[in-house]
Amino acid sequence: MREDFDKRQMMNALTDPNVSAILSELENGEQNLFYLAEKLQISENEIKDRLSYVIEHEFVIIRQDEKNTTLSVDKDKLNKIMEADENFDSLVNGLTELDQFLN
Repeated sequence: MREDFDKRQMMNALTDPNVSAILSELENGEQNLFYLAEKLQISENEIKDRLSYVIEHEFVIIRQDEKNTTLSVDKDKLNKIMEADENFDSLVNGLTELDQFLN
């Protein structure tokens, strides 16, 4: 895994409620961007904008062909950052904030 990203910024991005909702939709595999936009009721551009940092650092992979744009998660890369000891506190804090936001 490349270490050329700010880990704190990545954890903030990953625990953002909107990013978490998108990632949850990608949990079971690749999804069409149009489907995600319809399901989450946000524009395709907003999805790309919200995921820009994780896409830039290849935690989320975006593929485009003539007809479709799809997104998928690099689960190995995501698991590595989530399991890192130094990130555990950030993850717990982020999840606590997410829980407070949702409730």
